Amino acid sequence: MKLLTSLLGLMAVISLGIANHTDAQDKDFKELFDGKTMQGWKVNENSDSWRVEDGCLVCKGPRSHLFYVGDDQPFKNFHFKADVKTTKGSNAGIYFHTKFQETGWPRFGYECQVNVSHKDPKKSSGLYGTADVANPGIKDDQWYTQEIIVTGRHIVLKINGQTLTDYTEPENKTAFSKEFERRLGEGTFALQAHDPDSLVFFKNIAVKRLP
Repeated sequence: MKLLTSLLGLMAVISLGIANHTDAQDKDFKELFDGKTMQGWKVNENSDSWRVEDGCLVCKGPRSHLFYVGDDQPFKNFHFKADVKTTKGSNAGIYFHTKFQETGWPRFGYECQVNVSHKDPKKSSGLYGTADVANPGIKDDQWYTQEIIVTGRHIVLKINGQTLTDYTEPENKTAFSKEFERRLGEGTFALQAHDPDSLVFFKNIAVKRLP
């Protein structure tokens, strides 16, 4: 009996240690969205395409991009995560290493695609136009956690902990086109409102800087 009690006590201590370690890791993440306002974010065009509702950033309307501007220091190496929910036929995106621009599709950085059932064959957790995903294994109207991890020239995109994209950018990569760089550098994040028929939700948006 004493042995069983001792073992149970030891297991409790170990569990507490693991919990404290997890809490410490979570504290390394900085929340980018307060769940109530768009403080720290800047819309470029068609501002009515964005609203805050029930703790979520919600996009529906003409093309618009919501840029994170709440930090003076650009992001280079980082671990980003956000909870995302699409609705039937919707398209959106999460840009990184990008820069604010007044209009148009963001030229700088990469786009992590957000799309479960939209007609575009490039689906969620793909690196748009570079390392595309055809089947992310998720459904509309259900929350999923999107992670974006960048270290050096290495990009990893995960959904619910599963890696869907593992891409290393070639050295001295040239720009994809005059319209889109699609290469690493440094910058900020942007969320995409794609079109009036797309309704997408984002919440629990956070980032941890990496060495």
